[in-house]
Amino acid sequence: MECRRCGSPLEKPGDYCLVCHTANCDAVVGEFARDRATLTMLSEETVVGETTVTTVPETGDETEVVELRNFAGLVADEIRRKRPETVYAAGDREVIRETRAQLHYEFYRVDGQDPVASVIDRRGERALEVVETPPREKLGGRHTTLIGGRPGRRAIGTVAEHPHVKKIVPGPIDAGGTGSQSGLRAKVTRADDNGNVRLLLRDGSSVQENRVVTTAMDRETGERVRDDLNEALAAAELQ
Repeated sequence: MECRRCGSPLEKPGDYCLVCHTANCDAVVGEFARDRATLTMLSEETVVGETTVTTVPETGDETEVVELRNFAGLVADEIRRKRPETVYAAGDREVIRETRAQLHYEFYRVDGQDPVASVIDRRGERALEVVETPPREKLGGRHTTLIGGRPGRRAIGTVAEHPHVKKIVPGPIDAGGTGSQSGLRAKVTRADDNGNVRLLLRDGSSVQENRVVTTAMDRETGERVRDDLNEALAAAELQ
């Protein structure tokens, strides 16, 4: 493949051109399994290339941790070569989590049946507004107390960091639920007709429902934001 701007040869499809400093793809779609990751590079809605990274999974605590980290590192290196604007991911959460930890890109979860087609469909629709407000300034409303201590604040912070979240309004705390010893758990509920969602925090017998205002314009786009938020909470081990 050659650079779309200067025609210089690229080592791999979709690579960033170091001659004229031009990106040759704007998105990477990753299909992650425990033994392989297939990366598809997109320029707008056109596939410009595909790369597969493989590994042989190890067994045993230490060797498995090292092997997984190295595998994710190879995948992360391939993504860095492209310098995409966005990364979409489907498949094995453990591999996705480790890969994301080695990159500064935001990962968006997509349908695992046909991730590339799902992303192309999504990119063909009107893009959601990106909120530039710092996460700490997105929290508002009458209720300021959050349950769960530090994990509860981390859950709120994880949701607030999402670029399509405009505001989080904490709700009252209901202490009449069923007790649990599993610690704080967070979950984002189904979107309403306006694309807004609710963040449920459960800690022991306490439950708190927090309203999350998003830039989604309807239920369908709100569901995509919900999937992203739940994936981020799962990656933070809060589900």
